[in-house]
Amino acid sequence: MKYLIGIDVGTSGTKVILIDVNGKLIAKDLQEYALYTPRPGWAEQQPSDWWKAAVKGIKNVIKDVNVSDVAAIGLSGQMHGLVALDKNNRVLRPSILWCDQRTVEQCEYITKTIGAERLKKLVYNPALTGFTAGKILWMRDNEPVLYRKIAKVLLPKDYIRFKLTGKFATEVSDASGMLLLDVKNRRWSKTVLKELNIPESMLAVCFESEEISGHVTSEAAKVTGLKAGTPVGGGGGDQAASAIGCGVVENGIISVTIGTSGVVFAFSDIVKLDKKGRIHTFCHAVKNKWHTMGVMLSAGGALKWFKDTLCKEEVALAVKKKVDPYDIILQGLEKIPPGSENLIFLPYLSGERSPYADPYARGVFMGLGQNHTKKHMTRAVLEGVAFGLRDTVEVMRSLKIPVKEIRVTGGGARSKLWLQILADILGQEVVTVNMTEGGAFGVALLAGVGAGVYEDISKVCKKLIKTKKGAKPNKVNAGIYNKYYKVYRKTYFNLKDEFKELADLPHK
Repeated sequence: MKYLIGIDVGTSGTKVILIDVNGKLIAKDLQEYALYTPRPGWAEQQPSDWWKAAVKGIKNVIKDVNVSDVAAIGLSGQMHGLVALDKNNRVLRPSILWCDQRTVEQCEYITKTIGAERLKKLVYNPALTGFTAGKILWMRDNEPVLYRKIAKVLLPKDYIRFKLTGKFATEVSDASGMLLLDVKNRRWSKTVLKELNIPESMLAVCFESEEISGHVTSEAAKVTGLKAGTPVGGGGGDQAASAIGCGVVENGIISVTIGTSGVVFAFSDIVKLDKKGRIHTFCHAVKNKWHTMGVMLSAGGALKWFKDTLCKEEVALAVKKKVDPYDIILQGLEKIPPGSENLIFLPYLSGERSPYADPYARGVFMGLGQNHTKKHMTRAVLEGVAFGLRDTVEVMRSLKIPVKEIRVTGGGARSKLWLQILADILGQEVVTVNMTEGGAFGVALLAGVGAGVYEDISKVCKKLIKTKKGAKPNKVNAGIYNKYYKVYRKTYFNLKDEFKELADLPHK
């Protein structure tokens, strides 16, 4: 029996899975690590932590199989993160992550230098604080000594690729989020690189997601237990990989992922541009296809913040009972009526990207009264995230992107209540899928195509991935939520200027 490995370098941890060629999960492993916030709005991680996690995860999933039977390895990971290496391949500083908001000035510079409309024509996206180009310029502006030492810039999963293969490589779906790729033509934009004075030699070679990008070196084989020469696929950015993992490989199917971030993802045969820049246009991990995507910076992350900050009693009880703390935190929420009795939560804990590119936005509970309990606040968090996801779905509908089927994935998909709230707020049935390993599963399949195990990624997805029952909208609740949604949207615009004013106040 042949096997495939999928590695997903996430924000909270690295997941490694082993599947057989029939898509059956044989083994999986998750190794967690820290996220550092040295200043408000900053977010960093140590690339060495990702590699340690990947090595341990690989060892754990292959311990009971013949490594000669591993046909290929696929790589996925959090997008946009900056990994800067010097000429000796040493990491120069902690990686600046996707949710980091420090690059406001650099994004303004990019927009002014290239022009807002011209930039969207060149790379199909506006300059946003999460994207990698701004991080490169931030180093140039703020850490010039380190910047001058940069020999290569890699994305998180591509650092793991380098450690496995010795190759400096990336692929089109992840590269799309750097703001340096000509998305339409699937190659680096020489125009943008020239005008920003970023040498192309600093970037990795760009592959299609299905292509084999390198092979496991003898050194990496000794460390991981893999067989030297094992092929490593191009892989995909976490969202494109997750879309493969839940079968979003044709028009009309969209995925809604409730992970740390919240993502709405739609397949496209052609390049589609939102001229207002509310959602992204990136290359898909399917060869010569594209996708549109909206990203909330805090979705499941908002609920995790709530758990860590306000639910210490529930967490302690969960430890005592040996159950998932979220099972206790979400208990009884169905008794709270839709709208949480006039309580609205804005989930902008780390700023926002879609549909508001606003690094200054912050979380808000609006409408708190003496009638409200912790349960009300918890339900309001779930509803606020769903409202934020609806923002992107409404943009897609306005752009005539077909929304025939909504597949929900990520940790949030495990909650029947959250699925029901999502169906009610979107006003459309939502379904789940039989495969739950997300991006790791998607890149394992992509690597299988590259290694010749499968003929075509779309065909294998349709064969292996099936939908399951999710939730249908309750018409009464949907009507109630439509009214709350209008207030939710007004609340952001009413506070927009105050968010910026607040950010400018002393924070220490």
